Amino acid sequence: MRILLIPALLATTLLTGAAEAPQAPSPTRLKADVAALVAFGTRNTLSSATDPKRGIGAARTWAAARFEAIGKSCGGCISVERISRSFTGPRAPNGVIVEDVLGIQKGRDPNRVIIIGAHIDSRGSDTLDITKDAPGANDDASGVALVLEAARHLSKQKFDATIVYAIFSGEEQGLWGGTLLAETAKERGWEVSAMLNNDIVGNTMGQNGIRVADRVRVFSEGIRASEDIKEQLARRGNGGEDDGPSRALAKTVDAVAASIPKGLDVFVDRRPDRFGRGGDHEPFLRLGYPAVRFSVGAENWTQQHQDLRTEGGIDYGDTIDKMDFPYLAKVTAINIAAIRRLAAAPGAPKGVTISGASSFDTLVKWQPVPGAAKYRVYWRRTDSPGWTGKRDVAATSVTLVNTLIDDHLFAVAAISAGGAESVPVLAGPAPR
Repeated sequence: MRILLIPALLATTLLTGAAEAPQAPSPTRLKADVAALVAFGTRNTLSSATDPKRGIGAARTWAAARFEAIGKSCGGCISVERISRSFTGPRAPNGVIVEDVLGIQKGRDPNRVIIIGAHIDSRGSDTLDITKDAPGANDDASGVALVLEAARHLSKQKFDATIVYAIFSGEEQGLWGGTLLAETAKERGWEVSAMLNNDIVGNTMGQNGIRVADRVRVFSEGIRASEDIKEQLARRGNGGEDDGPSRALAKTVDAVAASIPKGLDVFVDRRPDRFGRGGDHEPFLRLGYPAVRFSVGAENWTQQHQDLRTEGGIDYGDTIDKMDFPYLAKVTAINIAAIRRLAAAPGAPKGVTISGASSFDTLVKWQPVPGAAKYRVYWRRTDSPGWTGKRDVAATSVTLVNTLIDDHLFAVAAISAGGAESVPVLAGPAPR
């Protein structure tokens, strides 16, 4: 299936100075990468780290080689780093070295970072079983293939922000790969503008037999995991439960996706993840970083965490024949478009405040953002889910006349000289 060129991507490309319009993600290439990962037999985190052909070690080395090849094709714009640490837990009682493979595309600002990630490890019915094949085609070779394809496309451009392409291990043991990178980001002092986690993004047939090929779910937290009680009460008092950094990121992804002709609808799922389950974005949330999870519109649990077998006429197991690669290409296109916008934009504004109690006018103020050519002030009535008004200003404050603070919410985004826009930041009361 040929995916049409995306005008929104074309516009952003011209704004960021690329010479040519971006090409669409390739379903054929995505399938080839998934097939290569499946060929390692099992990618259980507890499997061999040294066998050159089978197990997690061979898979991670293959991923590193893919990043190296992409970096070579862009003149060294992507460097490869492998970070590791020992973890112990119920799903690794004897301990295991968890290693993340990173492709790092440095931007003009090496400290402001956007992360796109997926986990490379797989499992069968028993998390501790490293002998049986665990192909892990959709969970989560689909996400790894997406990350690699994003690197191929985005490496053709230079951005203000640094992009980190992350391949996690240890997800099935307890989100250990995500934990490793989130804590590494904090140790290195990275300012993480966004983290996009892609986990189970390549099938369209649900277990109920209904095909869902028109949408992808993007999960995001409302009340932040990193907020203490005082901060939660402040958000409650401001009415900002639906406008935290991760929810604002999800809404931005939704807006980006809406500009893609014949693309997918983004279902903004107002939960951190699926009910009672988790993913590698959650360690980032715990440390206060904006993070969301992409996942398919319809899951099939006979194809997740299952040994390969046939029972009662049902084929169990996560195999490549059950995937939909044109759909995966569309999910990939949304990720690429979102990162292209955010990496070209300035950082999100800080210190965004409002004042105007007992007045019909509202004063919105914020701190200047390096690299911002102007700012976009948004507002909406408190009974509206999306922004309904906006105004562009060059200053760092604006008075909105006859816009009652009691009945409206406000946010500010920073915009580059080329027109790339950051995630909007909700305004709150100034500190007393």
